[in-house]
Amino acid sequence: MPLLRIDMLEGRSDAELETLLDATHGAMLAAFGVPERDRYQIVHEHKPSRLIVQDTGLGIVRTDRVVVFQVTSRPRTRAEKEAFYAGLCAALQERCGIAPSDVMISITENADEDWSFGNGEAQFLTGAL
Repeated sequence: MPLLRIDMLEGRSDAELETLLDATHGAMLAAFGVPERDRYQIVHEHKPSRLIVQDTGLGIVRTDRVVVFQVTSRPRTRAEKEAFYAGLCAALQERCGIAPSDVMISITENADEDWSFGNGEAQFLTGAL
């Protein structure tokens, strides 16, 4: 159920994108324990002049492989979030060659009534989920 919006510079192949999305989904499954088909990912590719990702003064060096993840989710524990941050960075480094310094993640939480997966229903509220 987490909705992931993923921003990156244009230029990756379809195979690279598939690997990145699969690695991301695996990290989410491991950290949040959601069902396998709970997969909602939207990729936005940008020209270099359209994506600026600095470091808030932390000295983090970014490259043209930078990826920004915006996650919208039901509330998660601090431990789950930290597991996701670490697990996602590890998976992307191992499977995609993306350095942890090129990964930025932001999680926004919302409530059960904020979700409809289709058919004009709030499935978390109706008991369907």
